[in-house]
Amino acid sequence: MQPHINRYTDPRLDRFDPLPRILVHDDFNHGLNGWIGLIGNYEDSLDKMLPVFKPMTQPMLSTAVGWDSGSHGGLSGAFSMKVATRPIKGTMNLALKRLSFRHLGEIQLEAYLAVKPEASDATLSIEDVRSFGMFMDLQSNRYRGLPHVRFLNCLDGTLRQTWQFKQKVPPDTIVSSSSRTRSLQHLYPEGWEDVPDGYQEICYNELPTKMNWQYFKAGIDLAEMRFTSLQFNDRKFDPAGLGVMRLDPWANLECMLNIGFFVETDTDKRAFLYVDSVLLSGDF
Repeated sequence: MQPHINRYTDPRLDRFDPLPRILVHDDFNHGLNGWIGLIGNYEDSLDKMLPVFKPMTQPMLSTAVGWDSGSHGGLSGAFSMKVATRPIKGTMNLALKRLSFRHLGEIQLEAYLAVKPEASDATLSIEDVRSFGMFMDLQSNRYRGLPHVRFLNCLDGTLRQTWQFKQKVPPDTIVSSSSRTRSLQHLYPEGWEDVPDGYQEICYNELPTKMNWQYFKAGIDLAEMRFTSLQFNDRKFDPAGLGVMRLDPWANLECMLNIGFFVETDTDKRAFLYVDSVLLSGDF
């Protein structure tokens, strides 16, 4: 194991708790840094794309403009990455970064993020965001693993405020006439399970235009495709209670390490996820 990183000389790193080797440090004051929207798999025609992917759009750089206060800006600097849903109840949008790993060990994803509904009404709107969360799409020579966690804020108008995970493998669908291209339905709303002792009241603030930056961390063992940590602000959850979707490896995905964040709306109003900065680290 390498010695711990001396991060104290850089305040941008000191807000994180990385593993010994930093793989990615994205500050969106310097652009999107390779973060993109998700285009669902298809072949022959875009009509082959599964319905869950069709409403998704690209992330954007944002100063988080509010009609009563001007630009909020980022945690530090002017910009963050903004992910916005369509104004249709139950729709999701996400941003992801596609890369690959060079060591089958432990990784850790950290971020500072904020979530809120579009401030189109002068009401608190705390029930308007359904959920936000993190996902990874990983593949070793043993498994394709898809760690997913979300904070379920509200479901059909009822506040839930609990963390959830997915471990049941969803069906995949052939989306080409040649049967060579498949698409996995891992983002559909079915299959979520509550994290043990996963209830958490998170900071929302008092006005629909306000936002607070909050800390997120998740650790993954790539060899075993299992969680090693989950933390949001001051709450640390037992990773033993978290499952991961595991399936046989797919073709053409060797050493895949995709990371992403998503947001869902519970009303016919857009939900926004702002990501200020992201750090991905590893222990090798």
